[in-house]
Amino acid sequence: MDFEEFRTRGKEMVDYITEYYKSIEQRPVYPAVQPGYLRPLIPDSAPQEPDSFQDLMRDIERVIMPGVTHWQSPHFYAYFPAIVSFPALLGDMLSGAIGCVGFSWASSPACTELETVMLDWLGKMLNLPEDFLAETGRGGGGVIQGTASESTLVALLAAKKKMIVQIQAKCPDLEEFTIMSKLVAYTSEQAHSSVERAGLIASVKMRKLPTDEKFSLRGEALRQALEEDKALGLIPFYLCATLGTTSSCAFDNILELGPICTSENIWMHIDAAYAGSAFICPEFRPLLNGVEFSDSFNFNAHKWLLVNFDCSALWVKNRSDLIGAFKMDPVYLKHDHQDSGLITDYRHWQIPLGRRFRSLKMWFVFRLYGVKGLQEHIRKHVALAHEFESLVCQDERFEIENDVILGLVCFRLKGSNDQNENLIKKINKIGKIHIVPCQLQDKFVLRFVICAQTAESKHVQYAWQNIKEIATDLEKDHQ
Repeated sequence: MDFEEFRTRGKEMVDYITEYYKSIEQRPVYPAVQPGYLRPLIPDSAPQEPDSFQDLMRDIERVIMPGVTHWQSPHFYAYFPAIVSFPALLGDMLSGAIGCVGFSWASSPACTELETVMLDWLGKMLNLPEDFLAETGRGGGGVIQGTASESTLVALLAAKKKMIVQIQAKCPDLEEFTIMSKLVAYTSEQAHSSVERAGLIASVKMRKLPTDEKFSLRGEALRQALEEDKALGLIPFYLCATLGTTSSCAFDNILELGPICTSENIWMHIDAAYAGSAFICPEFRPLLNGVEFSDSFNFNAHKWLLVNFDCSALWVKNRSDLIGAFKMDPVYLKHDHQDSGLITDYRHWQIPLGRRFRSLKMWFVFRLYGVKGLQEHIRKHVALAHEFESLVCQDERFEIENDVILGLVCFRLKGSNDQNENLIKKINKIGKIHIVPCQLQDKFVLRFVICAQTAESKHVQYAWQNIKEIATDLEKDHQ
């Protein structure tokens, strides 16, 4: 493919993507294929001679689209948003074209420096404490990780290394494996499974703590766990608090948890993977009060902030804690400016060495939407969630299971778990909309989260009508 053919095919691809988005509402939101559907549709080995671009494009509809779950459809209400915007796509296109591997400042200065500035821009939008901003020179700063799961693990590994160094400074004869055997980390029973997985990867005990009636982790639960574990000779060192849990969008009480962590020398990491985007709105910023007690804070801009996957923003108060855990400096990665104090080598802030130019899509989105445009997008989704909540409340057969604060509504039939399982199975089998469930204590609950950028009131009304009709059909089947 030469320059001119690329120009032609590139325009054709943009046209295809545009038509895909314009017609996505008419596509089945969830695929009706069975496992293994794809292999029989394509040859069992790669072609020896090149195929034509036209044949390739035809096969997108024949092979790929039948197996796609359309996350950008306004009928998709599952998991959490993974929103794509046209400015983000354009930025991602340029990032792919430049094709740099930004492991160090020298490998592409713009890749490093734009990321540092974009994380400061975003930190200011969130009104983060100045300790988290690189421009203040206080030792903090931000970095783009792939996912919140990575951010949780990176923070955990940094906290582990920091604690080991502190203990060995006091007890030089104490070996690392002995210290590690006594380390214990904490999180809520409502935390995402990736937090527990981070403990497995880091080889440390992860203790899941009980929550209150609003599914929030409180200070007293942490304090009691610390007393129990210290009595056993264990060493508490890390807490992952959640703002906006996956199941119900519950908020741990970081105003209670933070001071305890500070007094006990425990690294507090805040995972706000979904909810973090909302904190750019002044009316939702109080949900982040207490972040000043944390050592690290993360949310996924690729969920709700119109920046397409992957783009998970992580800030730390003390960059030396990350660098101390991950720094390796072979000769072939060194460069003349690495000790200037003016730059960041992000290879020391993450698990992978290489990294893409992901800050470009942030730059495009922030400039072409502006803060006000992003705030309007968040507020629209929250209003749609409250609209759905009001519809549920008008039907005496249903109940709301937790406070609706942002874009997630947890609801269920006033009946058995089996009835609710049958309801969601039928909803997804019919396939007009797509949702997923969760378990809140002993209740099987349906989650309805506003996901698509293009979602409107008419889509919420359509979804609720569909849910009501299926619930009525199930009632008739049981009569």
